[in-house]
Amino acid sequence: MFEVFTLLADWAAYDLAGLAPATRTADALHFFVEDVTKIFTLLVVIIFVMGLFRSVLAPEKVRGYLEGKPRGVAYVLAVLLGAVTPFCSCSSVPLFIGFLEAGIPLGATMAFLIASPMINEVAVVILGSVVGWKIAALYVGTGLAVGILGGWLADRFRMERHVEDYVWKIRMGQVAMPAPDTTLRGRIAYAAGEVREIVGRVWLYVLIGVGIGAFLHGFVPQDFFARFAAADNWYAVPVAVLAGIPLYSNATGVIPVAEALLAKAVPIGTVLALMMSVVAISVPEFVILRKVLKVRGLAWFGGFLALAFMAVGYLFNGLMP
Repeated sequence: MFEVFTLLADWAAYDLAGLAPATRTADALHFFVEDVTKIFTLLVVIIFVMGLFRSVLAPEKVRGYLEGKPRGVAYVLAVLLGAVTPFCSCSSVPLFIGFLEAGIPLGATMAFLIASPMINEVAVVILGSVVGWKIAALYVGTGLAVGILGGWLADRFRMERHVEDYVWKIRMGQVAMPAPDTTLRGRIAYAAGEVREIVGRVWLYVLIGVGIGAFLHGFVPQDFFARFAAADNWYAVPVAVLAGIPLYSNATGVIPVAEALLAKAVPIGTVLALMMSVVAISVPEFVILRKVLKVRGLAWFGGFLALAFMAVGYLFNGLMP
């Protein structure tokens, strides 16, 4: 099904550029062309199709699904809804306030905020297509587990104390969002708008991610990773988590980097830890969340995610060295 992208990369690297196969530059260019064309094609198709389904799933409805549910059920629903509603970080603050004002427990709100950037159907399909469905399933499963655990701990430690006071005073009507147009024309327009908005927001990260992946694939020798990122190197996982913090991207943009690292025999746990850190622990996201969380709350949120991702890395490096 994806052979057309390989053939296109063959033509670009070997015929158009005139590079000899199995050279570093040819390998890097081949990787770049194949992944860029494959990822952008999948992005457009999947975002449009899922946009048709999501055209009736407004944030107000997400809030309604969670409202009044028992805490345990709310955690599970929150991460599942977060996985199919990839709201951008700019909507985090109104969603956060709206969820709390609707009476949804803070833990469920936290679970949603953790799952939403890490897991979405577009990234899952692309991840499965690029690096395999086994790894995609591991990424989704651990992401959902981290979201549920984060929500439970937020309630357990009464994190309400660390939410900014003004959040509890805002009336729900101030964060209400317009109802979607559910006609066929409206759904198509919504889906097309989703394509423009999401692709317009992520294209640069995808190009940067593929570029980094192409460089790693073509120019970085495998023994470099064997020395510094082997499963028996205890510091590999913490370094991966810390390295991911300033590398702001989304789940789609980090996939080519993961592909290149896996091809260099970097352990799966280290790669998963890096992916999750890049996507969920980013400086811009923390700046936005600082508007609704006090410093201690933000520190708890970041510390939990960092420790959880390290645990994921060590677990899978132990199970799948």
